[in-house]
Amino acid sequence: MQEKSKNNLKRKMEARHLLMISLGGVIGTGLFLSSGYTIHEAGPVGAILAYAIGAIVVYLVMLCLGELAVAMPQTGSFHVYADKFIGPGTGFTVAILYWLTWTVALGSEFTAAGLIMRTWFPHSPTWIWSLLFMIVIFTSNALSVRFFAETEFWFSSIKVIAIIAFIIIGGLAIFGIIPIKGYSHAPLFKNLYANGLFPNGFKGVFTTMLTVNFAFSGTELIGVTAGETKDPEKNIPKAIKTTLLRLVIFFIGSIIVMAALIPWQKAGVNQSPFVLVFKSIGLPFAGDLMNFVVLTAILSAANSGLYASTRMLWSLAHEKMIPAYYAKTNNRGVPIIALLVSMVGGVLALISSVVAASTVYLVLVSISGLAVVIVWMAIALSEINFRKHWLKSGHTVAELKFKTPWYPLIPWTAFIMSLLSCVLIVFDPTQRSALFYMIPFLAVCYAIYYGKKFLKTRKKDADS
Repeated sequence: MQEKSKNNLKRKMEARHLLMISLGGVIGTGLFLSSGYTIHEAGPVGAILAYAIGAIVVYLVMLCLGELAVAMPQTGSFHVYADKFIGPGTGFTVAILYWLTWTVALGSEFTAAGLIMRTWFPHSPTWIWSLLFMIVIFTSNALSVRFFAETEFWFSSIKVIAIIAFIIIGGLAIFGIIPIKGYSHAPLFKNLYANGLFPNGFKGVFTTMLTVNFAFSGTELIGVTAGETKDPEKNIPKAIKTTLLRLVIFFIGSIIVMAALIPWQKAGVNQSPFVLVFKSIGLPFAGDLMNFVVLTAILSAANSGLYASTRMLWSLAHEKMIPAYYAKTNNRGVPIIALLVSMVGGVLALISSVVAASTVYLVLVSISGLAVVIVWMAIALSEINFRKHWLKSGHTVAELKFKTPWYPLIPWTAFIMSLLSCVLIVFDPTQRSALFYMIPFLAVCYAIYYGKKFLKTRKKDADS
């Protein structure tokens, strides 16, 4: 009984924490930095369309996750659902993929944070700042889940305020209420169609989908937090129902403002489109302000990333898929061994980005880019099988506290759209390698799981 208590997490997260964590997980460098690339590649209307499709895919996945997470609120949820409703090999593979996604991201985020600090302190080495931020993020996660949630709430609040300010100020500039450099009249929306709706062809919409999906990754953190959320039956649906509205306002609103004010040829070439717009409007200290917001976004993503990867390891150990000591928690309910291993993983990813950038790190980044979409596919398929299992067990749909609407249309649409965004990268030579690295990696994960199971069975038979 004593051992069990050492492996338990604590329900300390409130509705406001859950709302901001799900929001904070999504609003990261993907919006602040990569959005310019999407406009440049897909064109203004193409970028808006790519983000709209991405928002719909995420929302459909979240509706599937909602039914599962409310019925079975468990930490590391989607790998547990994949284990039960697809197969244990898939559950193990999903957890490893998700752990790898966030661990690899940790390495790049600590580097990016160090580089931003060098804009203010040009003569200081990047590694000192990276190390400082590692200590800050590790401490945030190590103190307690409540402290992590509170830190993430404030990190996310800064990002949300910055985006709302960007949309309002940009909107005023679009309609000529405040002046903007390069225009003697209201720009309105001429830049959206000046060179045709799709200046690089419609193919650009498809080839940017992986970038867009990566920008939306993090929404599924609601599922990871389910085991540490107070009153999950009430708070999880509340966070999910507002997901699409938030994604539309923040992502598509920002993209419309950028595309209207920046000619698509200039977007994403030299600097963040946010900085470019604020500088053109003549906002004082625009570069410094946006660098501070981007730094906050990076630290928030690292904070969420370390939390997510730690809980995935804890969940794997809790489900007996890896040694049980990874599930041990301290007296504050923090799985400290899993936290240390995830932190070491992030540091190793950081080292590989310096020492083996064109080999090991390239493979890790390629795999982690596709991993989230595969996790989304697993969530949709788990929900399809869960509902069948639920009805077969003698339950009714009316008993479910949160129901995925339009079943099975919604989960199948989520699954197929996620699959298509994986397959369509074959048409982009720069991203094609991701698919070629991912397929053997998946095969290795399944081989490890079933290989271990086979050896354990053989040992058991030999002992008996």
